[in-house]
Amino acid sequence: MSTPVNHCPGFESFRNLKSFICTCSHCGAEKEIFSDEFDREHRCSQCRQKIDFAKCEYRAGAEDKTPR
Repeated sequence: MSTPVNHCPGFESFRNLKSFICTCSHCGAEKEIFSDEFDREHRCSQCRQKIDFAKCEYRAGAEDKTPR
């Protein structure tokens, strides 16, 4: 007997987000930024300099298309 999977309310709107790791070009610290956050400025949590999105690298994402 299988148990139905329950998700948090609003889960579906975040299901296909991709996670990017951006490296600060000033100090080398890494910052995780999600694909729905590219429309705003991000600053490094260590040196407070602006993050350059051109240096971001795709690391992970919710690409599982199987029914839930």
